[in-house]
Amino acid sequence: MPRAQIAADPAAANPVATKPVATKPVAAKPVAAKQPRAKSDRRSEILAAAQRCFVRAGFHGASMQDICNEAGMSPGNLYRYFPSKEALIAGIAERDRAEVAQEFASADLSKGFFAVLEGMAYHHFSERPDEQVKLCTEIMAEARRHPEIARISAAFDADVKKWIIDLMHAGADRGDIARDLDFDAVATMLIVIADGVWWRRALDPNFDAKALLPIFMDITRHMLGSRSQNRVRAKEGPG
Repeated sequence: MPRAQIAADPAAANPVATKPVATKPVAAKPVAAKQPRAKSDRRSEILAAAQRCFVRAGFHGASMQDICNEAGMSPGNLYRYFPSKEALIAGIAERDRAEVAQEFASADLSKGFFAVLEGMAYHHFSERPDEQVKLCTEIMAEARRHPEIARISAAFDADVKKWIIDLMHAGADRGDIARDLDFDAVATMLIVIADGVWWRRALDPNFDAKALLPIFMDITRHMLGSRSQNRVRAKEGPG
C-alpha cells in the first residue's frame, strides 16, 4: 500500500483502531445535597450577632436591621427566629442561664466548698470575655427603664441565687461552712459583689479583678463563718 494511502487511512496505519473498544458507561457521581444548617446553630449565630451589636451600640442604639447585617441574613428570616430585640435579650439570657446552671450542676464539692467557690469566682470575675461583661451591664442598665428586660434580668438573678443557696447548703452538709447562717442574705451579698466587679470591668479597662480575688475570698469566709463566732469577734474587737 502506498505511503500516501497509509497516511490518508488512519485505520490502515493503526490496525488496533479498526476494532471498537467496548467501554462501560461511567455512572455520574451523585452530588451530595447541601445539608441544611441546624436551627439551633442558626439561633446561636443570631444571638452572637445581637450580642456584638448591643455591646457596640447599646440596646436602643442597635436596630434589628443592624443585627440582620451582623448576622448576614434578611429581616424576614431574622423575625422567624426572634420577633423583637426583647426576644433576643431573652434568648441570650436563656443561653447564659443554661451555661451557669451546668457549672453549678457539675460543681465537685469533694475539693471543698471554698475551693469550688474560688474557682467559680475566678472564672466569672476574671475569665469571662469583656463582651459578655459589657452586655451584662448593658442589660442591667436597660432593666431600669424596660419592664420586660427587668423581668428577664430578675428571673436570671433568682435562678443564680437559688443555685448559690443550694451550693451553700451542700457545703454546710459537708461541714465546710456553718449551718446557722442566713443563706439568703449571703447569696444576695455575693451577687451584689459580682455585679460590682462586672461594672468595674466594664468601666475601667485597667481593672484587675484577678488581683482582688484573695480579698473577695477573705470577705466570703467571714460571711460564711458561724454567727456565734462572728458575734464573739465583734465583742472582742480588733486584736
